[in-house]
Amino acid sequence: MSYYQRHIFFCCNQREAGARCCNDHDAQGIRDYAKSRVKELKLSGPGKVRVNTAGCLDRCDEGPVIVVYPEGVWYTYVDRDDIDEIITEHLQNGRIVERLRI
Repeated sequence: MSYYQRHIFFCCNQREAGARCCNDHDAQGIRDYAKSRVKELKLSGPGKVRVNTAGCLDRCDEGPVIVVYPEGVWYTYVDRDDIDEIITEHLQNGRIVERLRI
């Protein structure tokens, strides 16, 4: 068994010269929200969920993006409501949120 049941990585990259990037969509703020929400729901810690910041995940044209492992499911999101849905459906209940999947 892995140390964490699931890892969720948020691309928080900032590209140069106006190139599209996830951080243009407040990716860091959304990651901070997700980390706080996961802790609040007592989903974080060994054997549970880990929320991480990632550098460029190289899918900026589909961004902002996150990826959940071990399933390897990629998502995009617009706001905190989308993140709440991913937390509830995928992280808590193990169901992929197809409408946000990329």
